Amino acid sequence: MKNQKIQIFDTTLRDGEQVPGCKLNTEQKLIIARRLDELGVDVIEAGFPVSSPGDYTSVEAISKLVKNASVCALTRAVKNDIEVAAQALKSAKKPRIHTGIGTSDSHLKHKFNASREQIIERAAEAITYAKTFVDDVEFYAEDAGRTDNEFLAKVCSEAIKAGATVLNIPDTTGYCLPEEYGAKIKYLKENVIGIERAILSCHCHNDLGLATANSISGIINGARQIECTINGIGERAGNTALEEVVMILRQHSKLGFDTNINSKLLSDTSKLVSESMGMFVQANKAIIGSNAFAHSSGIHQDGVIKNRETYEIINPADVGVTESSIILTARSGRAALAYRAKKIGYELTKLQLDIVYQEFLKFADKKREVIDQDVHRIIEMSKVGLLA
Repeated sequence: MKNQKIQIFDTTLRDGEQVPGCKLNTEQKLIIARRLDELGVDVIEAGFPVSSPGDYTSVEAISKLVKNASVCALTRAVKNDIEVAAQALKSAKKPRIHTGIGTSDSHLKHKFNASREQIIERAAEAITYAKTFVDDVEFYAEDAGRTDNEFLAKVCSEAIKAGATVLNIPDTTGYCLPEEYGAKIKYLKENVIGIERAILSCHCHNDLGLATANSISGIINGARQIECTINGIGERAGNTALEEVVMILRQHSKLGFDTNINSKLLSDTSKLVSESMGMFVQANKAIIGSNAFAHSSGIHQDGVIKNRETYEIINPADVGVTESSIILTARSGRAALAYRAKKIGYELTKLQLDIVYQEFLKFADKKREVIDQDVHRIIEMSKVGLLA
């Protein structure tokens, strides 16, 4: 049975760029947008055009550049926002306007001082107006994670009636547990009138470290689009990480889902975004961290050398990493030392390895990591003992 296609909505250039100190200029955004298009994302959220002249210029330039993906612009449920976004998207082959409004009781009371009926009316008016410019309109119910499900279903039903093609269900504060978020998507799938005419979309934040888990739970329960960023960057603790959801769906093929992402470009794309934004990726970051395929424990090293799948569920080549790394430390065993020695030209016998290993341990206890140059030195020092 063929896997169902999950759309990848990349918001690196919009939500991701909201990180303090990570501002990109138009030229940098164009380089990243070109790479995202090559990567195979379905939608590129290029920015929030009304927010600044620079953002408008970037969205306009990206619209002219992108060949395959839909280009999306964010707006509030405000007519001027929508008009400016439509103008910026004028050259896009597949333009999408992303408009919406807060729906939780907290937002209604503290942000809008409005009733539920007024919020529904404003949402419908914004969608109807956006439809006069583009066919593809995505509606976001901000803070949907903390919105009462019955009211949320009513808002979504009216959004579809007004012409929304995608319904974005954001866990804006990263509050939901995976089973709660999944249950919310399931409820909407079963109770929104006209849901067969729209796609449900997951937009999860990582305040409790659950963004990826929530997005996968959403997909299992009926959503068909994931909104995410490269390296999981974004407001506060960040967004769902694109590389994580893509590889989870690929590794767990039994779920029956996949994406159009060319995973071999993931590592390189991660580096591009990291360098452009000056935001380092933590070494232990899943999929694309520098330690994601690195092994320093002797037991793990021995297993990986014998058969990579012993301790790796992903082939490094599948995400654009050349090979697994065997890192020599005081915790490494003889198998790892022999492996690294062979890589730099030494074929050690068992007797030679036993002698070299004793020297290696003395050296490794003094250094955090033993590099190839150190291995040369250790072997040369040990050869004196062998000859004697």
